[in-house]
Amino acid sequence: MTDTRTREQLVAGLVKLLTVDKACADVFIGRPQKGGMGRVFGGQVLAQALQAAQLSVPEGKQAHSLHAYFLRGGREGPPIEYRIQRDFDGRSFANRRVVAVQENEDGSCTPILNLTASFQVPEDGLEHVDAPMPDVAGPEELKSDMEMRHEMVETMGDRLSEAQRTLMLRPRPIEMRTLDKLHWMNSEPRAPRAHTWFRTAAPLPDDPALHRAVITYASDYTLLGTSALPHGLSWMRGELVGASLDHAIWFHREARADEWLLYCTDAPWSGGGRGFNRGRIFNRAGDLVASVAQEGMMRRRKGVQ
Repeated sequence: MTDTRTREQLVAGLVKLLTVDKACADVFIGRPQKGGMGRVFGGQVLAQALQAAQLSVPEGKQAHSLHAYFLRGGREGPPIEYRIQRDFDGRSFANRRVVAVQENEDGSCTPILNLTASFQVPEDGLEHVDAPMPDVAGPEELKSDMEMRHEMVETMGDRLSEAQRTLMLRPRPIEMRTLDKLHWMNSEPRAPRAHTWFRTAAPLPDDPALHRAVITYASDYTLLGTSALPHGLSWMRGELVGASLDHAIWFHREARADEWLLYCTDAPWSGGGRGFNRGRIFNRAGDLVASVAQEGMMRRRKGVQ
């Protein structure tokens, strides 16, 4: 993906996707992804829910953490409604609960996600960091994620369905470059750790709330797959059945999502049909800008050895 106009269009589409519309007091509507197929990407629901919460908080308070539970998979196509509960408004902190609801085919409505976000007025305080940025190759030295996807599709040939091929090669507004082999890149068991650079494919507006939403969106990429690495299995090859169960982010400092960020993920445990994953996000200066945690369902597909 090298065409500048295409990159700008993709990122403009992402900004539009993550811009929620106010329907009435404390109710916002998130639009569906254009051309989306099957189940809604979890990062989209997380980011739209955060955007709705951010719009309900007085100016001056910034999101510093969110905790969410995925209840059901959302369907591509219908819009998603985000209902806000204002649980707390203090001088330094505020708290919002968000329920994401989607209409079913029979007209009934179903909650698909619960999210709680906490906000704080920025202040100075005691500082320490016990999480140095790994010494890894920069993004300029690595192949793009899309190049690697094209190579995989060419290698696997007819073993991929048309739907899998379309999903793999669909242009993305988030550019990624990985230093390690992710779960879809090989079938050899390996340590549950991965390092991936990411940024939007074109510049974003100077809106810190939008940059937090985009980082939230991108944080759902590569994370759950880290717990699959020791098993040499992949969702992309149809060997696993899985879904995100929860997702938490702590924002430590402001960061631009249109500048390279390093996403370091590890998975200390899997068992009982679940995998637990952690992530640390660094900027190019080596500052820890966010921490992430997620547990997901992870089951071997029946018939897979």
